[in-house]
Amino acid sequence: MGWFGFNGGSQLAIDGIENADAVAKIFVNTNTAAAAGLIAAMILSKLWLGKTALNAATNGALAGLVVITADPLTPEPVFALLYGALGGLLVPLSMAFLEKKGIDDPVGAISVHGVAGILGLMLVPVLNADATLYAQLVGTGAIFGFIFVTSYVIWYALDKTVGIRVGESEEVGGSDMWEAGSNAYPEFMK
Repeated sequence: MGWFGFNGGSQLAIDGIENADAVAKIFVNTNTAAAAGLIAAMILSKLWLGKTALNAATNGALAGLVVITADPLTPEPVFALLYGALGGLLVPLSMAFLEKKGIDDPVGAISVHGVAGILGLMLVPVLNADATLYAQLVGTGAIFGFIFVTSYVIWYALDKTVGIRVGESEEVGGSDMWEAGSNAYPEFMK
């Protein structure tokens, strides 16, 4: 639900018919992209794995939201549907690729926010005459550089001071008991 406020708020005003219509279109595009991302990821998951994977479906919906957030107003709803579906198809593939490369991203955050975010940024100039692919590439590079450098510094400092990994026994057995004193999902424990 928060994404409606986030994307709708990007209009910065709701007074007058023009702004109200823009916010309504943003709401429609936001919902359409999320639904398309979820459905596309579910279909891909079913075809690829023989089952509908919950993480693919939920991350597909999030990918649709992330893709449309780059420009939620310009596309007509049919394009929001296409953009969301592209995000929903891309994220499971990205998650599988990162896993094969040994990158530890158990919830798919890099794929959802990074990969789908880049897709959304690159799609902006397709329909928005005020945007250029060059500007989107420069912006993407600036975002990546800033996030990479600041994240690296923060995670390095945390690793050298308080540590960022649990011990091997906690990692194998699950950190629920170690951190919270009980199993979060006892029905799945042996």
